[in-house]
Amino acid sequence: MKKLTVLLLMAMFIYACSSNNSEQKSERSFPEETAAASSDAGTDASSYDPNRGEGKFTTVDLGDKLDVAMAEAGKTIVDLKCASCHKMTDEKLVGPGWKGVSERRKPEWIMNFITNPDAMLDKDPELQAQLELCLVRMPNQNLSDDDARKILEFMRQNDGVK
Repeated sequence: MKKLTVLLLMAMFIYACSSNNSEQKSERSFPEETAAASSDAGTDASSYDPNRGEGKFTTVDLGDKLDVAMAEAGKTIVDLKCASCHKMTDEKLVGPGWKGVSERRKPEWIMNFITNPDAMLDKDPELQAQLELCLVRMPNQNLSDDDARKILEFMRQNDGVK
């Protein structure tokens, strides 16, 4: 009876694991299908804009001064989703440090990368070079546009914008 119970439990475990794998495979293939679909639509690496990045943001109005409330909300999001891989200095952790990023990159590029890292990692030569140094792709955190804007404002605050 014990052997039958153990055998049944092992079979259920194997079945549960194999069901999970098929779901993960379909999730992993989704970005590739999306990339293929966008390639079919004429959006290939040769049309990539290194100043804007790949995504829906074409212009981002920052204003002259820092929005402190937005930056504080951005810090909360960063602490939850970003700080385990990124330091606020120029020191590399898992990913590159954030010091000076809002000075080196246009706001549209940052917003597009935060919300669309897979497509940008596939097309941006500088990101691909960074990937060779870091060895880990930035995961898509599925951030809303509003959350991405708050993170951008926090990056600006980190870079000394008042």
